[in-house]
Amino acid sequence: MGAELVRPELAGPDDVVLAWEGRDVLAVRLPQLSDSLDRILAALERTHGMPLAQLDRKEKQRVVRNLEARGAFAVRHGVETVAGALGVSRFTVYNYLNRENASRGG
Repeated sequence: MGAELVRPELAGPDDVVLAWEGRDVLAVRLPQLSDSLDRILAALERTHGMPLAQLDRKEKQRVVRNLEARGAFAVRHGVETVAGALGVSRFTVYNYLNRENASRGG
């Protein structure tokens, strides 16, 4: 998941502080969503055994569906990041998303 453990006294406002028997024992610093998207894209490349830009169109559409289901496009610059990884334009990613939504009747 990419989280980092920090001492409770170093916890920031977005960190999750964990307590044991009424005493703060550690804090968990979650990664930024954009960092998570980079990790997801790297994992997809490992799964496919090649850069995502080398996938055929049908497989790229599958990747976009998978990423949409995981909330990748809620991340700021998510479409741009995914488009860069796939070697396509933002317009193409939007087309893939629109095609998927149209096929679902939405």
